[in-house]
Amino acid sequence: MPTTTDAGLAAELRLSVMRLRRRLANERHPDNELSLNQMAVLGCLFRNGPLTIGELATWERVQPPSMTRTVNCLQESGDVVRRPHETDGRQVVVELTDTGRARVAADRDRRDAWLARRLVDLTPEERATLRAAAPIIELLAQKD
Repeated sequence: MPTTTDAGLAAELRLSVMRLRRRLANERHPDNELSLNQMAVLGCLFRNGPLTIGELATWERVQPPSMTRTVNCLQESGDVVRRPHETDGRQVVVELTDTGRARVAADRDRRDAWLARRLVDLTPEERATLRAAAPIIELLAQKD
C-alpha cells in the first residue's frame, strides 16, 4: 500500500533499500573472505584512487584508528599497499594492488549480474523509474 507522507516514504525506502543491500551482500563472490567493511574500503579506493587513512576514514565515516586496522588487514591480504605521501612525510597513501582491483571487479561483476537478472523481470516502465531514481538515491546516500 503506497504512503503519501514523507515519514511513510522514509519507512518504505529504508526497508526496501536495506532488503536490497542484504540481497546484494548475499551475492558476494564465494572466494571473497573479506568483510563488507573491508570491501567498502576497496571499493572506495577503486572509485577515488589512492587516499590517505584520514581521507578513507572520512569517506567511510569511521574514526582513523578503525581505518588503520582495516587497512592493516587489507595490506596483509595483499589488496592494498601503502606508500609515502608526496608532500606530507607524516602521512601515507593507501592504494589498491592488482589483487585488490581484481577482487573488487570480480565482486562487482557477480553482484551486477545478479541484479541484471532481476531487472529483466521488470517492465520497461519500472526499469525507467529505477533509472530515474538511482541518482536520487545516490544523492540521499551522500547527505549528512
